[in-house]
Amino acid sequence: MMKVSVWIILALALVDLAIVVNGDDSEKTVVKTVNGKKVCKRGWECLDWSEYCCNETISDFFQPYQFENLFSKRNTPVAKAVGFWDYQSFILATTSFQHLGFCTTGGKTMQMKELAAFLAHVGCKTSCGYGVATGGPLAWGLCYNREMSPSQSYCDDFYKYTYPCTPGAEYYGRGAIPIFWNYNYGAAGDALKEDLLNHPEYIEQNATLAFQAAIWKWMTSVKKSQPSAHEIFVGKWKPTKNDTLAKRVPGFGATMNVLYGEQVCGQGDIDAMNNFISHYQYYLDLMGLNREDAGPHEYLTCAEQAAFNPATSSPSASS
Repeated sequence: MMKVSVWIILALALVDLAIVVNGDDSEKTVVKTVNGKKVCKRGWECLDWSEYCCNETISDFFQPYQFENLFSKRNTPVAKAVGFWDYQSFILATTSFQHLGFCTTGGKTMQMKELAAFLAHVGCKTSCGYGVATGGPLAWGLCYNREMSPSQSYCDDFYKYTYPCTPGAEYYGRGAIPIFWNYNYGAAGDALKEDLLNHPEYIEQNATLAFQAAIWKWMTSVKKSQPSAHEIFVGKWKPTKNDTLAKRVPGFGATMNVLYGEQVCGQGDIDAMNNFISHYQYYLDLMGLNREDAGPHEYLTCAEQAAFNPATSSPSASS
């Protein structure tokens, strides 16, 4: 399982090296110039030299009370993952990705918007809310940490030479943005250095790992020729002519497209798509941002976008 103690020891060792103070000794920033470019380390959240570590870290603008506000019903008796998800596990998970730009790209408004967008996907995919649920249907994110009634084992023999299914293992949906299928567990395990192919159950046993897998999915391209959801959202993706013809434009809508394709996108104004958008706008509100910050409707929606990965094109187009 995760080497959490090692990270904590390294974080404490770096505290005394800080040279630029930002109020909290645990969040001191160390700055240097490499090839004319400013790079930083910043506290235990941003331990690797990176231009992104020169910005605020997530805990600077996202506090435990905000996590509680966004996911206020996750520990109610009817929730299916009571006691599993918590703020500390989320922040610890982000330390593997903040130096890569996860919610540390751009100014504070962009950082907060990306966090709201990512958590909107999390909240929507793990919600057990419904129309008349107490607190409203958007307050029930992180209700689940696993698929409750799997219809299959999600073993695809197409990948038997790269990510063969382990006898007895079940690759049903688990996590904050659920992972399905042996090849996705295998790829996530390779990236996170965890044996998820043989032990997919680790995802539902460790909240930090579950959040890490979701962030990995947000930060990673499905195919090398395509952008990640992160690149789309922070403006690092420049649509090609084919993207423009397919009506794919940068924004929250295209993050739905690259993650879920035609399950959500290209079908007009459907509930499945609007539910993600509603979560995003709700989280923007709770984080103190204006809904206008989300951009015009064409950036919010993917109603008319052709899928990046049509379901018939490749097995890897699956969730």
